Amino acid sequence: MTGEREPGLSRRQCLQAAVVGVVSLAGVGTAQAAGGDEIWRFETGDYVWSSPTVVDGTVFVGSMDDNLYALDAADGTEQWRFETGDGVFSSPTVVDGTVFVGNGDGNVYALDAGDGTERWRFETGDYVSSSPTVVDGTVFVGSGDKNMYALDAGAGTEQWHFQTGLGFTSSPTVVDGTVFVGSGDNNVYAVGAGDGTEQWRFETGAPVTSSPTVVDGTVFIGGNANNVYAVGAGDGTERWRFETGDYVSSSSTVVDSNQSSPTVVDGTVFVGSGDNNVYALDAGDGTEQWRFETGALIVSSPTVVDETVFIGSGDGNVYALDAGDGTEQWAFQIGTNVESSPTVVDGTVFVGGHDNNVYALDAGVSGSSEGSRVMLGTLGHHGDWRYAGQTIDRQTTTEPSMTEPTTTDPTTTGSVTTTEASDSGVQETPEETSANDGSGGLPGFGIAAGIVGVGTGLGLKQYLEHDGEE
Repeated sequence: MTGEREPGLSRRQCLQAAVVGVVSLAGVGTAQAAGGDEIWRFETGDYVWSSPTVVDGTVFVGSMDDNLYALDAADGTEQWRFETGDGVFSSPTVVDGTVFVGNGDGNVYALDAGDGTERWRFETGDYVSSSPTVVDGTVFVGSGDKNMYALDAGAGTEQWHFQTGLGFTSSPTVVDGTVFVGSGDNNVYAVGAGDGTEQWRFETGAPVTSSPTVVDGTVFIGGNANNVYAVGAGDGTERWRFETGDYVSSSSTVVDSNQSSPTVVDGTVFVGSGDNNVYALDAGDGTEQWRFETGALIVSSPTVVDETVFIGSGDGNVYALDAGDGTEQWAFQIGTNVESSPTVVDGTVFVGGHDNNVYALDAGVSGSSEGSRVMLGTLGHHGDWRYAGQTIDRQTTTEPSMTEPTTTDPTTTGSVTTTEASDSGVQETPEETSANDGSGGLPGFGIAAGIVGVGTGLGLKQYLEHDGEE
């Protein structure tokens, strides 16, 4: 089905229209029909790369218009927005009433989920397109400054950082005390969550901008070397690789945090590729079960609900595919690139597009995302994800110290530096900080500063061209 409304309204549609209406000043338009049709859309001021997170009836999502938005999941009305001062590629993580997100000028923010007021920010040395993962009160997030940081979720103070040879766009996945993440230096790393010590690395031969997922002791991840990899979570040994026809990552911009990252459900790995295909692979041996060809490259990461795979494509469509055989169930045409990764909650698909809109679509199924990518909180999640029940200690620091991250020689050797709580980039924020006020920020390095050297430079060209059009 397409994004055009079919004539006639059911009783259910009429009731929804009566409740929702049209919120003209908030940028929301509404419609409703069976699976694959639009429920509502919310217009931001620029591209939406960020993948939505849906918790307690609120959709949290970033835009390249420099804002993080909180939208009502039922009708798309804006609850609040927070201005960060640069584009938000990163997908937010919501834990214990706090939203964690990164942005293009190198900050990691902690915001009150109820009203968007800033609780703290941490300044890294370059763009943060990696999406934060929060486990056991610690925020794990990568930066273009070559470091992955572990931050106290309550105070924003640095616990340690782990440095590699190039920047991070991959989002960390944390399982059983280990952080798994890809780096622009061609490696997948396993790092101890407690102290940042390297446990192992796996060399792929090309930058790794896809984010890992972990199921049953196996790490699944895509790479720019045109492969999907399965490696042992305990020792990093390769179990299998599957060669696609192009990268399993993003070429549209190397700072995009929404590279096609695998998700695993019931023994099957689902992932998109730059060769325009969605693949279903056997998780045990990597054999292909099916593929579905779209009209352009795929950067969006899939999610799975009730035996249906949802994914966006560069051909301008959001697809719903049968998880068993890959047959198309429906397609919703946005008309421009869809790099945002869908999240499904209670039968509604939430996803962003390069037409500047956030969409809510009828999924045609009644459930919520089940795939490992969502359940581990790697790129977008909902209220039932694996670590949803954790709490954070909301401390404040009285005299934050603004120190530069420790650096080493630019090699591919990972190194860890631990930091005392007072030796961090956290900036304390007064209680009266407005949710709409992203000012007073620390000087950032901007997205473009970290792009050169990771990939082909195409991302820099497209980002600058797009920026120049405004």
